[in-house]
Amino acid sequence: MAASLRIAFFTETFLPKVDGIVNTLCYLLNYLARQGHASLMFAPHGASTHYAATPLVRLRGFAFPLYPELKLVPPTVNVMHELRAFRPDLVHVVNPIALGLAGMRQARRLGAPVVASYHTDLPGYAARWGMGMLAPSIWRLFRGIYNLADLTLCPSQATLHELQRQGFRNLRVWTRGVDTARFHPRQRDPAWRARLSGGHPEAPLLLYVGRLSPEKRVEWLLPALRAAPQARLAIVGDGPAREKLAARFAGTPTLFTGYLRGADLARAYAAADLFVFPSANETLGNVLLEAMASGLPVVAARAGGPLDIVAEGQTGLFCAPDNQAEWITAVTRLVQYPAYARWLGANGRAQAVARGWDNVFDLLIEDYLSAMRTARRHPHGQQPMADLGRRAWAASQKE
Repeated sequence: MAASLRIAFFTETFLPKVDGIVNTLCYLLNYLARQGHASLMFAPHGASTHYAATPLVRLRGFAFPLYPELKLVPPTVNVMHELRAFRPDLVHVVNPIALGLAGMRQARRLGAPVVASYHTDLPGYAARWGMGMLAPSIWRLFRGIYNLADLTLCPSQATLHELQRQGFRNLRVWTRGVDTARFHPRQRDPAWRARLSGGHPEAPLLLYVGRLSPEKRVEWLLPALRAAPQARLAIVGDGPAREKLAARFAGTPTLFTGYLRGADLARAYAAADLFVFPSANETLGNVLLEAMASGLPVVAARAGGPLDIVAEGQTGLFCAPDNQAEWITAVTRLVQYPAYARWLGANGRAQAVARGWDNVFDLLIEDYLSAMRTARRHPHGQQPMADLGRRAWAASQKE
């Protein structure tokens, strides 16, 4: 095992928010506690003051206009006292936008190496929201921020290649794992099957898990459901589009559950026959791994992170990212051929078993050590860091 490290995290999102970033960080903090590493986390304001063995420094922020659930802490926030007292070996900034910039600036003042991790395809989301004209500016800003780090981690090969095309440097893949003990076919529960199917447990049950927002394209499930009238649909999650989606799916055999966590979420996965995930802008797609660990075949867009997870024709089916007809065909094919769907699901379970979180985090520690060695060879302390946000923006404009 590597020597004990002291790692400070700056994240733009954490509990009580529920998403893939938060889930990953929770698993990571549990791992660090087990392995004897010390950690401190700076995050937007929330109720908790600790998670696992990690103290949380909660900071007040404001809602990001394009993504109201994201609370932005101003990049001018000063946490140097807490950071200096902690004495980090390394600072990890997660999806740096505002608070992450504060972390980078103050890490450099301490001479600490900085690792940044990229999680969200905000330029792609902007296009889905009808604001594609903003994407080039977002890319320029992100490039200026991330290229100030010693190492940038991205969740999939597809994301790494996209960031390379956009001029990001010092990239490495930090993939994701899955809790294969929690998410397991043995969680199948007749009561949950009856609940999610609306009292029709004999019917094929489709499942979606994720945020309910325009970029996730949950509305694509509606024509697929109409093409397979014998099927039922359960939608697990919440978000700004829930009310509108509930109105669109009214009169169909669809159940909206809201957020589910822990054992309830595991039972929801295991109760279903098919996992349907129409989003085409995923940097990874943690829910795909959870579905596969639960023994479900998946249908996903042939784009982004799912390319690293789904083996087409082996663990699930792909459709072209913007071809709704292909999507409907793939879903109805697995509804009509349940034996094939079960075979795909069994293969998916076998693949997921090899992606345990501890293996993933062991490799992350190696990445941290690599970044620390790189920082020693190229000390940033010799560079002027008075206004990191201004430097990031200036770098983004030199094009």
